[in-house]
This record gives sequence, structure tokens and C-alpha cells, in this order.
Amino acid sequence: QVQLVESGGDLVQAGGSLSLSCACSENIFSVNAMGWFRQAPGKQRDLVAIISKPGSTNYADSVKGRFTIARDNAKNTVYLQMNSLKPEDTAVYYCYASSGGRGSWGQGTQVTVSS
Repeated sequence: QVQLVESGGDLVQAGGSLSLSCACSENIFSVNAMGWFRQAPGKQRDLVAIISKPGSTNYADSVKGRFTIARDNAKNTVYLQMNSLKPEDTAVYYCYASSGGRGSWGQGTQVTVSS
């Protein structure tokens, strides 16, 4: 099973920026898709952004124009650049990978945006 390790979560003021990283234990060329989900307290885990093997991307409406997902194939790492952060972006952010018909999750990283 794919192992994922996230990093980059922090406390930031509204309007600020953060970059999250997700290191994958396997060559991401073998992974069908990777993405970021988030879960706020008392809420379900929702898709934030996803990038497919060919490189196409998809974003939640709430983050379009503010967040960018990208990957570095040489480092087997996927990034989430988050700009113009809002208090409602506060959540635990989880990295996800789909490979061989199975999904894998990272342990999550906390992002807190203060107003």
C-alpha cells in the first residue's frame, strides 16, 4: 500500500499563504491520481483538489482561483499551494492517492486560519 506523509500545516492569518507537501512512498508515475481532502471539526471530509496521472486537475468551487495542486515527479511529491486563505479553510488536510484500485490516506496536517 502507498504510504503518504504530509507536511506544511500551520497557523496563518486570513489573506496569507501556505504550501502543503505530500511525499509518496512509490513512484507517482504508478499512481493513478493524487489529491487533497480536508475535514473541519464536525464536518465530512471533502475534496479540495486532485491531479490525475496525465496531469489534469480539478478543484472544489470554494478554492478555485486560490489553491493550486502540482506534482514533482522527480521527488514523488504532490503540493498544494494555498493563497488568500480564509478562516473557513481551517481544517485537517489529508493527502490521498489512488493506485491499483486502492486508496491510501496520509495522517493529515492541521491548517488554521485566524481572522
